[in-house]
Amino acid sequence: MLRPSLALIVLLAGCDTPVEAEPPFLRGEQPAYSAPAPVLRRLTYSQYTHSIDDLFGAGLVLPNELEPDTRAAGLYAVGASLTSISALGVDRYESAAYAIAEQVLIDPARRAALVQCTPVSAADADCAREVLTAVGQRVWRRPLAASELDTLVSVTTTAGSTLADFDLGLSYGLAALLQSPYFLFRVEIGEADPAGGYRYTSWELASRLSYFLWDGPPDEALFDAAASGVLLTDAGLQAEVDRMLEDERTRRGLRAFFGDMLRLDELDSLTKDPTLFLYMSSDLGPAAREQTLQDLDAIVLEDDVDFRTFLTSTETHIDRTLAALYDVPAPVREGFGLTTLPISGGRRGYLGQASFLALQAHATSTSVTLRGLYLREVLLCQELPSPPAGLNTAIPEANAERPTMRDRVAQHLEDPSCAGCHQLMDPIGLGFEHFDGVGRWRDTENGHPIDPSGSFDGDEFVDAWGLGQVVADHGSFAPCVSDTLLRSAVGRTLADEELALAVWHADGLHQEGYRLRWLFRDIVLGPAFRTVGVVQ
Repeated sequence: MLRPSLALIVLLAGCDTPVEAEPPFLRGEQPAYSAPAPVLRRLTYSQYTHSIDDLFGAGLVLPNELEPDTRAAGLYAVGASLTSISALGVDRYESAAYAIAEQVLIDPARRAALVQCTPVSAADADCAREVLTAVGQRVWRRPLAASELDTLVSVTTTAGSTLADFDLGLSYGLAALLQSPYFLFRVEIGEADPAGGYRYTSWELASRLSYFLWDGPPDEALFDAAASGVLLTDAGLQAEVDRMLEDERTRRGLRAFFGDMLRLDELDSLTKDPTLFLYMSSDLGPAAREQTLQDLDAIVLEDDVDFRTFLTSTETHIDRTLAALYDVPAPVREGFGLTTLPISGGRRGYLGQASFLALQAHATSTSVTLRGLYLREVLLCQELPSPPAGLNTAIPEANAERPTMRDRVAQHLEDPSCAGCHQLMDPIGLGFEHFDGVGRWRDTENGHPIDPSGSFDGDEFVDAWGLGQVVADHGSFAPCVSDTLLRSAVGRTLADEELALAVWHADGLHQEGYRLRWLFRDIVLGPAFRTVGVVQ
């Protein structure tokens, strides 16, 4: 029987109570695996910006708007394989390409790094070919074919001759590289494997590795490994993964993954009624996101410990904005510092942070439904259906008879059209009612004591402090993180025949003490990352 985190909840007529997850078991042999056909993935906005920074150096003025990222199955990483580029998007990428090329070529240091030959004329084909050969491989993440290089050299020399300026001509060649599908999309279609079946090429593996671990393009060492073919061997691939995991850019990749999984980008547009929430400010959303990401940096990369402590640790990184919200002393005067939250404050782990509590709430109130649904869908990979069209799902307003959210939820659950699904969300969300719509602690609601106790899939909790432990220990939490990381790595939802492999990775994570650094390595060395089906 598949665990609910991977098989999801079976929803027949409405919402049924979820099946309890089976306990993890020790990993056996790798299951048989048949790779699906490849998919092309468009660079996400963060991958685009990281690529430009790595190619030409940080500090260039980059466009604020390109083709927008789209979530599918909860992830931008999956949506990237389902989206194309609109006519407006083509115009935006073209404008961005020329703007970047111009900035690179007018900056003496950037130009010197790019152009290492001395052109003898405005249409110097030899110098143009030398530049475009080197930069083309880095931009397209593979060597250019002779015909491709000839076309780019022709564009460059024609423009240079017409404009009587080599650099202006080169800007056209560079812009052509940057607006090409070979840059904007990750073209990874594989090749026949001499041992049978199909596999990703060495150059494609380099690109898959760098965007998975670094959220950006390969470096020179990874290109060298691709050129030598060592990435096609177990030992060569593992050595490169180990090297890359020690690189500072892994922090960037980790943040990209968790920002995607936890939907932290939505904090950029966090809005609250400032007359109701006095601690709301324009700094709160970015500060909340940074707290969560710094905690993940420490747990996964610096300490390499059990990932489930993300939901239970009282150690966290906060700045003065969050210190005021949490009613604790700021650990440092400027920026973020490590602090230990007091037990008396009632909050610990991610579920006690504003990045969860404020985001999963309304502009004028808390939301037990949003908070409970988030736990089910994002942290446990359980799928609940959308409400029928036209159904009023609003929880009743407070009144003298039902002053607290718990009272109103009880009334709401008396409606049979709502109770089926809302009983899976609202009673869990009540566990966070001590925290208002921005995550500030409160003892009462409308002058009445708050009761945050409840039960989650058979496990009782007294308050949010205990609920964090219940979720951390839930049989679906760690497998859900493993499943989500695998989907992010391959850029698509998993077919039914791939679920056994997902379980295999999750069982390895259990066996290795829930250390996510190990899981990153395990997924890269697994068959879903390295093998591919035939192009349809």
